[in-house]
Amino acid sequence: MPKRALITGITGQDGSYLAELLLDEGYEVVGMVRRTSTVNFDRIARIQDRLTFAPGDLLDEMSIIDVLREHRPTEVYNLAAQSFVQTSFSQPVYTGESTALGVTRVLDAIRFVDPEIRFYQASSSEMFGKVHEVPQRETTPFHPRSPYGVAKVYGHWITVNYRESYDLHASSGILFNHESPRRGLEFVTRKVTNAVAKIKCGLQTELFLGNLDAKRDWGFAGDYVRAMYLMLQQDSPDDYVISTGETHSVRELCEVAFSHVGLNYEDHVRIDERFFRPAEVDLLVGDATKAREVLGWEPAVGFVGLVEMMVDADLASFSA
Repeated sequence: MPKRALITGITGQDGSYLAELLLDEGYEVVGMVRRTSTVNFDRIARIQDRLTFAPGDLLDEMSIIDVLREHRPTEVYNLAAQSFVQTSFSQPVYTGESTALGVTRVLDAIRFVDPEIRFYQASSSEMFGKVHEVPQRETTPFHPRSPYGVAKVYGHWITVNYRESYDLHASSGILFNHESPRRGLEFVTRKVTNAVAKIKCGLQTELFLGNLDAKRDWGFAGDYVRAMYLMLQQDSPDDYVISTGETHSVRELCEVAFSHVGLNYEDHVRIDERFFRPAEVDLLVGDATKAREVLGWEPAVGFVGLVEMMVDADLASFSA
């Protein structure tokens, strides 16, 4: 009998890559989706006919219980959230409901329906926020700098709490920034690569950005979902930092992306203070030693390769 996995947030960047991976591993894959008219299936269109969809909402625990009862997954990957940092400042309460309390509802539903289900929680490097040490590892104290980061800290600790209180196989991946051609346009990496493609194709001339000196540890989403999968294959649950261990600035991102198409970023990038965060996170860079040693995980795609992959994908979409 094949394993069955339930993915919340299956229509997002990570959900689409994880669904592809699990199908390749022989899983039956169920995606929990909200009953809304705005659900976008573009990222999973290629595999949509191989997936099962179940209506459910992180704001409604009974709907989650119903999904678990009907589909009986052996693994649950909780990737759904209000996941945009900037939006969390304008929608802090909704961010808390979905990104924080939503985790509790899923864990409680698992405890109620089948405590043998293995659970993955998508934690975030934004939990480190105002960093207490560089690089950040599993033992680094959290100091979130946005409502999103605060909500993710809650989700992380409630996962630990249910693991310790109810002996659930519940693991958290503290994922640093991970990007791909499927990244939403509101995220700075995709905002840059999409603009580069448009500028190259003569569709626009300028790109407005905030803090060019903000640094991040950027990896490829396709690499990072394999770490999620590996966590739930372990005998014991645990928490893991997933990162490349390298840091790059938004300025470097612009340099690589523009130069890939023969342009100079300084000719097109403009600073707009509207894009500065109320509280900026300065230097996020992860130490994934534990994931390498325990999970045998390594990132395969480097920073330059990732940015060029994204530029090429956006170019192809405009020249098609």
